[in-house]
Amino acid sequence: MRAVLAAALAAATGAMAAEKCELVKSGYGPEGKTPVKLETVVAGLEVPWGIAFLPRGDALVTERPGRLRLVPALTKRKAGDAAKLPLVATVAVDADEEGGLLGIALHPQFERNRFFYLYMTVREDGRKSNRVERWRLAEDLGSARFDRRIVEGIPSAAYHDGGRIRFGPDGMLYVGTGDGRDPDRSQDRRTPGGKVLRLTPDGEIPEDNPTPGNPLYVLGVRNTQGFDWSGGRFYVTDHGPSGELMRRGHDEVNLASPGANLGWPTIYGCQTHEGMVTPSLSWQNAVPPGGASFYTGTAIPDWNGSLLIGTLRSTHVHRVKFSAADPAVVEVHEVYFQGQAGRLRDVVMGPDGAVYLTTSNCDGRGDCPRDGDKILRIIPSK
Repeated sequence: MRAVLAAALAAATGAMAAEKCELVKSGYGPEGKTPVKLETVVAGLEVPWGIAFLPRGDALVTERPGRLRLVPALTKRKAGDAAKLPLVATVAVDADEEGGLLGIALHPQFERNRFFYLYMTVREDGRKSNRVERWRLAEDLGSARFDRRIVEGIPSAAYHDGGRIRFGPDGMLYVGTGDGRDPDRSQDRRTPGGKVLRLTPDGEIPEDNPTPGNPLYVLGVRNTQGFDWSGGRFYVTDHGPSGELMRRGHDEVNLASPGANLGWPTIYGCQTHEGMVTPSLSWQNAVPPGGASFYTGTAIPDWNGSLLIGTLRSTHVHRVKFSAADPAVVEVHEVYFQGQAGRLRDVVMGPDGAVYLTTSNCDGRGDCPRDGDKILRIIPSK
């Protein structure tokens, strides 16, 4: 009898989770109504993957081939040419396919120690892998030097390298990885592939991690490139399948608690399984999501509390507003700028309260324009 009741409860719970998951069966969602526009801040870049704002409004920008550039006073710039931007460092990376110099994050006490972190794909002894390194920026912003390796041995392949890194509100470093084209890695707690990892700024494993002695914070990830926090809650975007196990599409937006299992490859899209997270939002057609940030500015009041997601194949910014009554439920979602700027990779809030985007049109999958990839800024159009 207990087994029957347990099965019935699990089925009911799964049905409720499926009901909360909004599946977009056609297109990508309704067109956005808020009057906003894009302006170009920098052109001439080559696959700018990540942006980290410095305390005075300058920014460090990674380019996937291995260049780290400084954009002086990015929040005050009008359109400029990347060829004139200072080159802070050249990093030896393996930039084939989806790998290379990817995410970047500043240490929470950057003004004191000058540390920043880079996620990169490398090839050593003939083998590819991903790792996170810590670097120190010179006082004059003109150069940087390697400090130490933070985490290494993250699986790499032609696709699914992950690469987003961010410091959380708790001061810990969160590292989004991919499954390296081996779906079973995502459920294997012994490998860092297909996870969100949580580490101290020195690369140690925090004592309060979900699994003692293990850096994993979220498992069951296919290839995340975007996550952020709002009101103490952690939201993770993930790429859906592109042919594995005869599945396609169904990219995801998930509310994830510590130790959460996002389900890949056992479930995908709005499917349910006991002990696994059913997403809040999924698209039947491939999006897939790049970077993601909650809007914290004041210039666009309609967007307050919204998660903004850059998309690659579907070439738009997606706004998602979650319900105050149930933070796993999508209240509103809508599409902006579709087809206007091409593939959108990173989404970052600037210290001026504006939203900044990077394009990935020159990564071999988009149409690379004459003026290359760009950093864009979203501003009100009225």
